[in-house]
Amino acid sequence: MSFKVLVVPEDPILNGHILKPLAGALLDDAGKPNAKVKVLDSPRVRGYDHAVRAIRSDDLHASYAFYDLWLFFPDADRAPSDAMDDLEARSRSRGVSLLCCPAQPEVEIYACAAFREELHQTWEDVRTHPRMKEEVFEPLLAKHGHPRRPGRGRDVMIAKSLRDLPRLLRLCPETKRLRDRIAAHLRNR
Repeated sequence: MSFKVLVVPEDPILNGHILKPLAGALLDDAGKPNAKVKVLDSPRVRGYDHAVRAIRSDDLHASYAFYDLWLFFPDADRAPSDAMDDLEARSRSRGVSLLCCPAQPEVEIYACAAFREELHQTWEDVRTHPRMKEEVFEPLLAKHGHPRRPGRGRDVMIAKSLRDLPRLLRLCPETKRLRDRIAAHLRNR
């Protein structure tokens, strides 16, 4: 039976190149290797507030309520746990299974995991860096990405991080919590 998953990013154009393969790997590890993953591109959300409004909207529910699971990956700086719990509860009351996974500090951290040894600071410092995307991720993307590819090579970087999924789950514990929540969701269906 087909299992459909909708990934809601803050930015589908760039983050989608990281989140679609990440979601696929987490679903595979949780027991759904053939899940169909779609990154929300209509409406094209731009930022946290727009993504939250979209998740709450009647339009999104009308278009994607038949999906088996929705995954929301906001940057952690805008996504307090009480707000994520509320968003999940509101979706559940409308018949949608939503799991939120705030990325610490931003989604790009997942693509950086494979390049930890190249960083000139501790992983903990990277995970709390106030300008991680600009000062840590962008230099790695310039070195390891591909400027002519869609997403400038983010897909290449996340693919390398996903080759050692246990390491990524350890370095970014929110991904492990999400994988465990997905597995629990699958067991309780």
